[in-house]
Amino acid sequence: MKYMIMMMGSQRDLDMLTANGQADRRPWTLEEAQALHKFMRDWNNALVESGEFVEAHGLSAPAHARRVSVRDGVPVVTEGPYPETQEVLVGYTIVDCESFDRATEIAAQLADTPFPEHAQLDRPWYVDVRPIDDQAPEPEV
Repeated sequence: MKYMIMMMGSQRDLDMLTANGQADRRPWTLEEAQALHKFMRDWNNALVESGEFVEAHGLSAPAHARRVSVRDGVPVVTEGPYPETQEVLVGYTIVDCESFDRATEIAAQLADTPFPEHAQLDRPWYVDVRPIDDQAPEPEV
């Protein structure tokens, strides 16, 4: 079965990673950012080697997003950025593995994601794991 592992973050988190942070927060160094990217590359490559990898993508910063909502039956488009501390999806990995427990084990490996000691995340680092519902019935016409 397929599962999506969703990585969450905020605009402020991404700004610190890309050295676009606020003056009161120390940005990540190039070496610290490279360590994070190496960790993620190695994690994905291990999934490829095990045959469990389906796909993975990082998403652009929330500042580049658009949110579409409906008010009084009319679509309303809001351009990013969202409040810098608002949590959004920043990337995902889809795995195809034997069970929800195995998908959770894979996601738990992200607990070792390297963050510099000075990193000030807006909330504790976590990921969500959800089954992909390939079994959903087709809507009746």
